Amino acid sequence: MATPPVPPAGALRPDRQATSGDAAVMPRFPELYAPGMPFAGPELQSLAADGLLARFHQQGYTLPGVTASPQLRARAAAGAVPAPIRQRVVAGRMTAAWIYGCAAEPDRLALLVDAKRRVSSLRNTRGCTLHEVRLGPLDVVSLGGLMVSSPLRTALDIALHVEPERAVPALAGLLARPQKDVKLRLLVRAIEATPRVPHKRAALEKLARLAPAFVPGGPVDVENPVDPADGA
Repeated sequence: MATPPVPPAGALRPDRQATSGDAAVMPRFPELYAPGMPFAGPELQSLAADGLLARFHQQGYTLPGVTASPQLRARAAAGAVPAPIRQRVVAGRMTAAWIYGCAAEPDRLALLVDAKRRVSSLRNTRGCTLHEVRLGPLDVVSLGGLMVSSPLRTALDIALHVEPERAVPALAGLLARPQKDVKLRLLVRAIEATPRVPHKRAALEKLARLAPAFVPGGPVDVENPVDPADGA
């Protein structure tokens, strides 16, 4: 059975301190293992069954104890995006929510494609769902070698386009992020400022489940609501 690489003879031992020469001999284990990198899928499953690796996502594994950070999830998602299109798409919606640690991993990657780009060549991308959208400069961040929709843009898209059963828990997670980069009042205003979208009322109803006082039609409406005609 295949086993992970073992440290070379000169690797650090617990009973001695590191020296300047140790950097050249310390092993560097990959944070993320995927089929073919370097083990086949059945070998990875066997290693996980033996406790030598831990299942991280659908087809990826890590060493036990590795923290599942947004950067690591983004790297895992990037590995599932065909290399020729990786710089032309943005991970969004529930895929972005998973990357931020606010939702379970979806069965298919949700990839956003800016409307200014040609998408005809991307239609046959397997394992992915493409969404043609308009993206602003603040709508995208770079994580783990992949472009990802920003937390606020992710929350906006989920509120507008994802069914309530999955959307509401993901929105709650995005609003509760320690970074506090998604604020409910700002999200409500962003939804109201979105022009000509048929799902705005449903989006506000999802947010009303989380905090009715902040949503128009609840006990207390948002102060100074944004006029959709003036929205960005």
